[in-house]
Amino acid sequence: MTLKLTVIGTGYLGATHAAAMAELGFEVLGLDIDPAKIAMLSAGRVPMYEPGLDELLARHVEGIEGASGRLRFTTSWQQVAEFGDVHFVCVNTPQKHGEYACDMSYVDAAIESLAPHLTRPALVVGKSTVPVGSAARLADRIAELAPAGDAAELAWNPEFLREGFAVEDTLHPDRIVVGVRSERAEKLLREVYATPVAEGTPFVVADYPTAELVKNAANSFLSTKISFINAMAEVCEAAGGDVVKLAEAIGHDERIGHKFLRAGIGFGGGCLPKDIRAFMARAGELGADQALTFLREVDSINMRRRGHMVELAREACGGGFLGKRIAVLGATFKPDSDDVRDSPALNVAGQIHLQGGQVTVYDPKGMENAARLFPTLAYAPTALDAVRGAHVVLHLTEWREFRELDPAALGEVAAIRRILDGRNALDPQLWRNAAWTFRAMGRPLA
Repeated sequence: MTLKLTVIGTGYLGATHAAAMAELGFEVLGLDIDPAKIAMLSAGRVPMYEPGLDELLARHVEGIEGASGRLRFTTSWQQVAEFGDVHFVCVNTPQKHGEYACDMSYVDAAIESLAPHLTRPALVVGKSTVPVGSAARLADRIAELAPAGDAAELAWNPEFLREGFAVEDTLHPDRIVVGVRSERAEKLLREVYATPVAEGTPFVVADYPTAELVKNAANSFLSTKISFINAMAEVCEAAGGDVVKLAEAIGHDERIGHKFLRAGIGFGGGCLPKDIRAFMARAGELGADQALTFLREVDSINMRRRGHMVELAREACGGGFLGKRIAVLGATFKPDSDDVRDSPALNVAGQIHLQGGQVTVYDPKGMENAARLFPTLAYAPTALDAVRGAHVVLHLTEWREFRELDPAALGEVAAIRRILDGRNALDPQLWRNAAWTFRAMGRPLA
């Protein structure tokens, strides 16, 4: 008998996981406590931008013409418990307000709501990023609350999605990690992931703590690599070096590699910043805080890059922002996403606006979300409109659209042809040939 799956929480992670599991051939029931989100998903529409996700969803949602009908959505916990053999918990784990620690309230609420309805054998699978030790605690809680008793088990299966590539990463992951306590749990998860495993995806079986730590460790390593090259950019600026050439040279060392070595205004989004902070907080609770003190400097370097871009912009404006028009290209924390959570681009734009600059922002996908967070900024419908009358242009999110802009055309509408590349993604010579003063972080002025 084919397993029936449920997905609890239909945000970015949950909606992607639900659609991908339907694509793999499973019947899937998604749950969310927000009726408006359920109505949108049931109509085949995605509440966020993620390349390929809307098409994937529309291929499987019940009631859509030509769809497989393997995917449905509900707000009923009882319906989910009766339907599913395997329940994936995909709710958010944000940073606590005023603290570094992780807010587990959504995960806890999901377990408290689901477990009392588990009357038959079931596997609850956590995918959210949580502090190490959470799985053991939640497993005990399920055992207390579930009428099925020991037949209701818990496993931990961290997600490794990259925004902009989430569909690909779910259907063809580079690894699958499962934290389990029984052969039955492992067997069920091998059945769920049989297709990618058959394609060659490594399947790593671990205990609860190790599975929980994998995501934290991976994000900490990536954050460290980004902050390392940004620290090198600071040194290059002081010494007159070129951080792009430096990154190219050290990237040829196979022990280092080229990925995540592009210097700029740093990382943001809903994962890396809050995950490394939560990791530090949890290490402190465990008495292992000294092991992760380096992450404080990683975080500090990252945040310092935003302030440095503001200072470069101030310098480009002659020492002050009053009466100056600043065009900001990019609002999302990365390209191919509409996610503006902890976006370095918006942070820089907001700082300049607070210091008196007239800031106009353009982003291909993130304008609506940006306007909700920063309603006092101005927003333009195109890059050309954003640049019109600008005294300086800041390139802060590396969308392909921005790499393909015509510097000559933008130069016709800018007040002054001056651009700062906060992502080291533009071609300096192309802009300089069009009579722009071009500056990039960690690179020579000419």
